[in-house]
Amino acid sequence: MTLTEIHHLAPVVTLTGAVVLGLLIGSFLNVVIYRLPALLFREWRQSAKDVLAEPEIPLPERFNLAFPRSHCPNCKAPISALQNIPVLSYLVLGGRCANCKTPISKRYPVIEAITGALSLLIIWRLGVGPAGILGLVFLWALICLTMIDIDTQLLPDNITLPLLWVGLLANTFGTYTDLNSAIWGAAAGYLSLWCVYWVFKLVAKKEGMGYGDFKLLAALGAWMGWQYLPVIIMLSSLVGAVVGGVGMVLAGRDKDFRIPFGPYLAGAGLLAFLWGQELIDWYFNVAGLKH
Repeated sequence: MTLTEIHHLAPVVTLTGAVVLGLLIGSFLNVVIYRLPALLFREWRQSAKDVLAEPEIPLPERFNLAFPRSHCPNCKAPISALQNIPVLSYLVLGGRCANCKTPISKRYPVIEAITGALSLLIIWRLGVGPAGILGLVFLWALICLTMIDIDTQLLPDNITLPLLWVGLLANTFGTYTDLNSAIWGAAAGYLSLWCVYWVFKLVAKKEGMGYGDFKLLAALGAWMGWQYLPVIIMLSSLVGAVVGGVGMVLAGRDKDFRIPFGPYLAGAGLLAFLWGQELIDWYFNVAGLKH
């Protein structure tokens, strides 16, 4: 019996499985979000240390996504499997290290819970066929990129470029759109923000966004096709402008404060991925236009 048949016969089973899988992946994403930028910074520093005459970033000799084992940053006590159950372990431990009682950031269970909830949403909307399974990969990459951009204002090529290629490959089979639309979506996504970048730089004499934003929008175009790019750009720009304006007013940030655009692109991309056609239909209905 295939997953699709199980989903039709007992959707509760597959939806519950999506939540559990999402929680587990969310725990791993916490590792990637913290360690991948550290690995990249160390690699960049090592490549340029002779020129910059700066010391290497002090990381363990064996430091990657698998090693060393997860441990308390304060007392270095390793976290056992029972202490690493997504969300549940945090609640049982009262949000503190089992060894030294140092508070654990709420961010870890929040990311796990969000990943679990959104994984459920993906499978509920797309099913457990190729579209749903690939949709989970799409979602997890966006969550990872969002948090890394918030932390470091970077969108690593290690994630954006594979995401772009997976989108193109998925659409060779017409999973979400036709291949022609996907290719043009990737090209138009990159070039649209590239043009905005250079116009802003020529006018304002400074950079307004990073190249990672171009690559992320190219990836979104590769997954959904060029037709959804206007929706993504409009939603991300609107939310970014509102949040940025509120931040400057409430937090007293000056106009030169840099706001990462990646989270807005990722959020708008996810909305378009799940409800893009509905959003387009709603817009045309509100505007009184036909399409």
